[in-house]
Amino acid sequence: MLSTLLPAAADATAPTTGQIFWSEFLGTAVLLLLGGGVVATNLLPKSKGKGGGWLLINWGWGLAVFAGVYVAFRTGGHLNPAVTIAKVVGNMFDPSVTLNGPAVEAGGIPVNGTNVAIYIVAQFLGAFVGAILCWLTFKKHFDEDCDPALKLGVFSTGPEIRSYGWNCLTEAIGTAVLILWVFVSGYTETAIGPLGVALIIVVIGNSLGGPTGYAINPARDLGPRIAHAILPIKGKGGSDWGYSWVPVVGPIIGAIVGTVIYFLALA
Repeated sequence: MLSTLLPAAADATAPTTGQIFWSEFLGTAVLLLLGGGVVATNLLPKSKGKGGGWLLINWGWGLAVFAGVYVAFRTGGHLNPAVTIAKVVGNMFDPSVTLNGPAVEAGGIPVNGTNVAIYIVAQFLGAFVGAILCWLTFKKHFDEDCDPALKLGVFSTGPEIRSYGWNCLTEAIGTAVLILWVFVSGYTETAIGPLGVALIIVVIGNSLGGPTGYAINPARDLGPRIAHAILPIKGKGGSDWGYSWVPVVGPIIGAIVGTVIYFLALA
């Protein structure tokens, strides 16, 4: 879920295409394994952490981002197509913005169609694989009888009050806050890196996550939702495809709006 929190060293060389893919793929897979895992721990029958509550989930997701960003250090640890899109929009305002750093430097990854596509494809595939690993970890718990909505909730988000327009707005606002923080932290000398992004994820969840479960990341929701649809999960029910566009479109809108606000008002 994040961005350029570990910029390239001054003497580094630019990552290869393969390194870009594997960095974002593995980082996003770790994010979904740990993030989905904390939800499974909280929701699934006979889990030792069952009923841990909303704060457990939010802190778990924050620390999952913390871990994923470190794994994806070569590419700035986006883990999120919304962050990658924000970098593209930011580059339109300031050509010095690269995909893995706030300024052009040795090792900076240029913003171009090929690199952007690699980032986004790797993020979706990583999220898909991370969700499968989470399912394998909790396989016997998924085999237990429980509300199908709880099983789906391990993989993807859903609204407490279904109103697609308002749900989309909620996701856009949460993502815009994330993107504003990403840019501000990346351009200041007081940036605290992956720990800071972990904390912003926690506060977004605690403050803005109640209505929709705060996907704020298209890959985080759609990749695992596809995994839910194809995995042989006992008693899983439907994958709620009617809602699936909201955690994709809302974060993209929020990423664009957050970037524009930063460059017009704060940069």
